Amino acid sequence: MIIRNATQVGNPIIRKRSKPIRMVKSAETRKLVKNLTDSMRYHDLVGMAAPQIGVNLRVFVTEVRKTKTRNPKLVDPLRVFINPRIVRFSNKKALIWEGCGSVARSNLFSIVRRPAEVTVVALDQKGNKFRLSAKGLLARIIQHETDHLDGRVFLDRISDTKTLMSREEYVKKA
Repeated sequence: MIIRNATQVGNPIIRKRSKPIRMVKSAETRKLVKNLTDSMRYHDLVGMAAPQIGVNLRVFVTEVRKTKTRNPKLVDPLRVFINPRIVRFSNKKALIWEGCGSVARSNLFSIVRRPAEVTVVALDQKGNKFRLSAKGLLARIIQHETDHLDGRVFLDRISDTKTLMSREEYVKKA
């Protein structure tokens, strides 16, 4: 287990488009997934993408669970998304608070408008292709982490900077 600090905005890798993983079943990919999972849990996040630990590859993990800043109604187990591609976005949009371990070490939150539902196609860590339709928080996390793979952060999607707030104020509201 190697816990990685979340790479912060300003580091060039956060703004780079990640490369596809070619050797999905390799020991290197397994190690990367383990490091992502351990780092996500250590930093109390619900998702983490490879660029956030300094690796320019298209993989992220999600795990919807209670954290210091989230208490979801529905939990979702650990999921691994290798070479993910969102193939459907709903027309319905949702305004939800977002934060990010790579933006001020997750001490900055804002309201972000995103599609309420998505369908993603990806490979799991065994190399099996899967298709997943998600809504609510999981849909939000999938979009947020896919953005990281494309060199974007949630700040790029804020339409009203007046909604920006610190973690302390966000926790008071939540």
